[in-house]
Amino acid sequence: MIGAHDESWGVLTALLPAEWQMVAFTSGAVSRLRGFDNVASLLRTLLMHVGGGYSLRETATRAKAAGLASVSDVALLERLRTAGPWWRYLCASLLEENGVHVPTPPGGRVFRAVDGTVVKEPGRTGSSWRIHYALRLPGLECDHFEITRARASGGGENLERVPVRPGDCLLADRGFCHTAGVLATVRKGADVVVRLNTGNLPLQTAAGQRRFDLLGAVNELRQAGQCGEWEVWVEEGKAATRLRLCGIRKSEYGIQRALAQLRRQASKQGSEPKAETLEYAKYVLVVSSLPGAEFSTQQILEWYRLRWQIELVFKRLKSLAGLGHLAKHDEQSARSWLYGKLLLGLLTQKLIRIGRDISPWGYPLPTA
Repeated sequence: MIGAHDESWGVLTALLPAEWQMVAFTSGAVSRLRGFDNVASLLRTLLMHVGGGYSLRETATRAKAAGLASVSDVALLERLRTAGPWWRYLCASLLEENGVHVPTPPGGRVFRAVDGTVVKEPGRTGSSWRIHYALRLPGLECDHFEITRARASGGGENLERVPVRPGDCLLADRGFCHTAGVLATVRKGADVVVRLNTGNLPLQTAAGQRRFDLLGAVNELRQAGQCGEWEVWVEEGKAATRLRLCGIRKSEYGIQRALAQLRRQASKQGSEPKAETLEYAKYVLVVSSLPGAEFSTQQILEWYRLRWQIELVFKRLKSLAGLGHLAKHDEQSARSWLYGKLLLGLLTQKLIRIGRDISPWGYPLPTA
């Protein structure tokens, strides 16, 4: 008789790409199945560690009791270290199913989505850590990964901590919009597409001239979906850098949601949002150094929108990350742990989607 856990596992593996077991070998995650009967047992054991929050030793003990594996915690750690490329492939396949299609970057550029999240080790005394990562598009390859103490000096989100090369383009939200980080990235020969933070990135009309009239500019965008672009300058010391400010007006529904969120946040703090803050909430504004001859206003906004689509996926990762044990043994195992969390988030998203949309039993039948 098949147990309930085996049935659930069968439903879960039916959500994976058809070639998921073959990719375990071609990606280098598996060369031989020492201690495991098959690839499914290996994946199930590793996800027990990543998703269940068990230590490596406890995971090995539980896997042995369940008849999944007979391995030590040290051997399990080695398996975790090599699982990253395998899980990255599965994540990319599931993300594509969700409708996120990344265009081929023009001009040989490498687009990288930059983000960060705080995770906490289990227990009352667990430490808080900040995971900094950069995701290469369209392959979803994590090409930079760093873990710092969440409350450490200099441990916050900043573009300066991301290594770049000429030809790179960093896509980031407003938490990364600081004058020093933006200008340092541009001076290294890389480009940026960053959501504007009006308090941390003062804009001017030209080098050494008056402050840019941001309110006057955005008021030109009066209809939903209307785009605009303006030349702006950012100064640091005696040096000034020219950037492009690109904006689009939100839909009325999007505006009302943004305004309601601002008012809720202000109410919690016992204050009232500023009039200009409420006005800026009606638009999506990004600054970019990409050349106008190669990238139109709409293309820059589309690249930023793509970063936001991936951010929606990582919101699920962040909610799951607080439940598990941060595998900080080394950078390689931490990367695999991160991909494992993302894989669990994507599988959860797909299970919810097909459970809602597919009748009557709510999951795909296994293929032969």
